[in-house]
Amino acid sequence: MRAETQNFATEIEKSLDLLRQRMDWETAQHRLEEFNARVEDPNLWDDAEKAQKLMRDRQMLVDALATHDTIKQDLADNLEMIELGEMEDDAEVVTDAENAIAKLAKVAAKKELEALLDGEADSNDTFLEINSGAGGTESCDWASMLARMYVRWAEKKGYKVELQSESQGEEAGIKSATYKISGHNAYGWLKSESGVHRLVRISPFDSAAKRHTSFTSVGVYPVVDDNIEIEVNPADIRIDTYRSSGAGGQHVNTTDSAVRITHAPTGIVVTSSEKSQHQNRDIAMKALKSRLYQMELDRRNEAVNEMHENKGDAGWGNQIRSYVLQPYQMVKDLRTAYETSDTKGVLDGDLDGFMAATLALDVAGKSRAEAQGEG
Repeated sequence: MRAETQNFATEIEKSLDLLRQRMDWETAQHRLEEFNARVEDPNLWDDAEKAQKLMRDRQMLVDALATHDTIKQDLADNLEMIELGEMEDDAEVVTDAENAIAKLAKVAAKKELEALLDGEADSNDTFLEINSGAGGTESCDWASMLARMYVRWAEKKGYKVELQSESQGEEAGIKSATYKISGHNAYGWLKSESGVHRLVRISPFDSAAKRHTSFTSVGVYPVVDDNIEIEVNPADIRIDTYRSSGAGGQHVNTTDSAVRITHAPTGIVVTSSEKSQHQNRDIAMKALKSRLYQMELDRRNEAVNEMHENKGDAGWGNQIRSYVLQPYQMVKDLRTAYETSDTKGVLDGDLDGFMAATLALDVAGKSRAEAQGEG
């Protein structure tokens, strides 16, 4: 067996070890049996919300066990094929099995990263806010490009995307937009995207075809479910209604149905303008609670966040990622140094590499913080 293949096999074993740790391997089968027994309870669906959570938790465990067992079996099968191929001097069999192990190592590494999404709210749905920054029309256009990028990414993941509110730019693009993205680990993946995103390109709005730099900020906040209690004092908020409209006068409401909620103690402002006034009020309140919950998560993880998180206005010095379209093609994350020249792929939603790199950095930061705490 080649040394490279042996290294791949070793890395796969390490990934399997982590998967076992994350699912608490010693009790996993017992917990599955408990889940199965509860699923058969005829009174289960008397409380639909608890039943749905039980079914989700059970399926997550089933998937985790199946993933572990499949990777383990595939590794064993291919190692056996290599051994047989070498005994029979069949180079083709050996090569095929070695290639299969190389591919399996990538699968195992991806599953390992997914298993690291075990933060308090990582499995939750998420709100994604996009706000244009310095750069005027250029920035508004850049904000719309980012919105498209994240929608494409979410669709590739099989997530549900709902537009909560949107403010159009005066000439092009959008000033701001808020989406709710629903799916397992939506927040866990997207939380790494919070920050300022910088674009460098030849402006399509400049007749002199000069190069322009634009900035847009992205905010990601977990959707707070009923298991997380966030209390909001009615005296601390102001609720305003206003008339909303889309691009070109579309979706103009005949009544003031859009809702804006301002939280005085923090200055947080949330809006919803895509539904009825009653629905918008409910959506905006959930968004406010999500923002307040995110502030609490940030406070708890402040030591870790300081290692790789830049905060501030959407402008120079605060960006987490640069997207350069001119004079060369490059997207680079400034926290992890992860980069790619496939700018088209990134803008079409190929973001997993960036997210995985930041997730790995976050895990390393937590490990260092824990080690320092023990010291």
